[in-house]
Amino acid sequence: MTSSRKAPPVNIHPGPTVDSVVISRNPADPGDVLVELYGCSPDIAARAVQRAARAQAAWLAAGAAERSAALHRAGDALEAAYEELTGLLVREVGKPLTEAREELTRAVAIWRYYAQLPQDVPGAVHEPTFGPGLLLTRRRPHGVAGLITPWQFPLAAPSWKAAPALAAGNTVVLKPAPEATACALRLAEILGRALPADVLQLAPGGVEVGATLAGLADVVSFTGSRAVGTAVVRAAASRGVPVQADMSGYNTAVVLPDADVVRAAADIAVAIAGYAGQKRTATKRVIAVDSVLPKLREALRQALRALPARDPNATDSVCGPVISEMARDRVVHVTDSALASGADLLAGNARSGRREAPGWYVDPVLLENVPGRHDLNRREIHGPVAVLSGASDFDEAIRVAGSGRHGVVSSLHTSDLEKALSAVDRLNTAMVRVNAPTTGTEFLLPFEREKDPCRVREKERATTDFYTSTRTVSLLPTASA
Repeated sequence: MTSSRKAPPVNIHPGPTVDSVVISRNPADPGDVLVELYGCSPDIAARAVQRAARAQAAWLAAGAAERSAALHRAGDALEAAYEELTGLLVREVGKPLTEAREELTRAVAIWRYYAQLPQDVPGAVHEPTFGPGLLLTRRRPHGVAGLITPWQFPLAAPSWKAAPALAAGNTVVLKPAPEATACALRLAEILGRALPADVLQLAPGGVEVGATLAGLADVVSFTGSRAVGTAVVRAAASRGVPVQADMSGYNTAVVLPDADVVRAAADIAVAIAGYAGQKRTATKRVIAVDSVLPKLREALRQALRALPARDPNATDSVCGPVISEMARDRVVHVTDSALASGADLLAGNARSGRREAPGWYVDPVLLENVPGRHDLNRREIHGPVAVLSGASDFDEAIRVAGSGRHGVVSSLHTSDLEKALSAVDRLNTAMVRVNAPTTGTEFLLPFEREKDPCRVREKERATTDFYTSTRTVSLLPTASA
């Protein structure tokens, strides 16, 4: 095993039987290999679940104060490694430096926020319907939480899943995306010093590891592709355990005639190009009412030209490399396919992007007149590419924006408060952002998706509902009393 680190982190238990070789490369310099190791086999992953299960009773029995203190220590430990982890984010997943700093700041804040959760009232007291006594409700953890996380947010995503699960008294087995293995190894090592032994287990590997967690964990939370997520949901649901799956997102920005077009174009361009269009909240479709379409078209051209693919280490970088050679080739293919089908290229060139550099760079692309049934109009593409189209009026724009099945977030650009409030009620996405980019979420507020195979409840204290069950207790006096 070769790695960017000399020694393996805590809670990693390699064995002779493996499911795959995990290789993680720097997308800005593919010759820079951060990690090359054997992934866990299903048997090893199962043993991780067993260790977490054995640790869970003591973790819960330690009490609210100890769990709270442990989560505070976790936040402090991540903050102490701020510069190191920021550099690792840039190096392993090509996250632009400014965004990497923001992600780590958020991860620290998440652990500190959920450190308050164990002190919450765990239930309620009710009057019995008839006679004396007490009725109590108490929230209880499920047991072992199986967490399957994406590469786009290697530190924040494990944090917003693991922190509330641990706060509620569960233990955790984390399976990171292979592309983010180095970040996961270091995260587990740091958290392992803040948490009791075996409370957090790491199980790196491929799809077989995820399948093992879906088949054994007491509660399962997944973020990733639609194909894998659907399989995870089926496996967990067949056992009757709680499961949520946040899968692909196809997000729309709507621009009305009364919008500040220059500001709207700047916000939309950042949401298309930021982190090379690989966020689940990236804008993939822009709908403008016809009367403002010509002005917006030109403003978007100018805004995207100012955001070429750049070295992610640059402090002013917005669009870095895509995660892999396959991802770059996919963007090139879908762009060429759209142009061959009659689409018009408004900005960018999928075949350009820092040609002097060895990384997987793609300049932001904006297309118009893309045929309706083309993939660019129907599904998420991990890359800085978006489609511009027109609508006759506000009602048509909102109707078209709401026609997709997989929207995570919508943005609306307008100065008309009445239309903004109307759109908030009519757009069927987990988030609606008015006069702001689609990108960016707030961990203090809930994030819910209801149009996927299962309901997703993440962030804020809404996660308590997912990581716990409610038990009702009747306390009645004896007959002799």
